[in-house]
Amino acid sequence: MNKPIEFYKNKLAYEIDASDLFEALQNKENIIVIDTRQAFGYNKEHIPASINLPHKEMTVENTKHLDKTKTYVCYCDGIGCNASTKGALNMTRLGFTTKELIGGIEWWKFDGYATKGTKPTKGSIINCAC
Repeated sequence: MNKPIEFYKNKLAYEIDASDLFEALQNKENIIVIDTRQAFGYNKEHIPASINLPHKEMTVENTKHLDKTKTYVCYCDGIGCNASTKGALNMTRLGFTTKELIGGIEWWKFDGYATKGTKPTKGSIINCAC
């Protein structure tokens, strides 16, 4: 296979952007969104419908209740944070199918999507089923 084509196909297999994630949530696709930051970050602000599972706490015991038939999208603050990369790596090692949200919660908000938490962002996009 052509190396550049292989590179981009692999990249799309393991990453998702905010728009595609929003659409997947709207369409009720087989996705679970994981905020891989510590609880204080999640409590302050998170993507609606996401669960909080800090990357440092991802173990066989802490993930045994999760459905391995779903795709888990990991996110953190954004490009200055690697908790989503660590989370995606940990979840993959535990046998889950994962993707990483490009740009994290910052790009989610930049694209106009709302957040929840003690300091939520309203967002400009409405009608989220998430």
